Amino acid sequence: MARKCQVSGIGPVSGHSISHAHNKSKRRFLPNLQKKRIWVKELNRFVTVKLSASALRTISKNGTSELAKLVREKKIK
Repeated sequence: MARKCQVSGIGPVSGHSISHAHNKSKRRFLPNLQKKRIWVKELNRFVTVKLSASALRTISKNGTSELAKLVREKKIK
């Protein structure tokens, strides 16, 4: 699977590593992805998802209704 959050869609971004002498070289900033098994109350089952840490915090705060919607639309297995 790609390095992309299944809920928020956050993926890698590119930028520069800058040395003390201000030399620039290309680099990638990867998202903080976690593979989690989450209980979705609306579906009455566990769903395994690849989430960014910020999306995981949002789900724990707002609930799993958005995850249930994505499963029903077949965007997440």
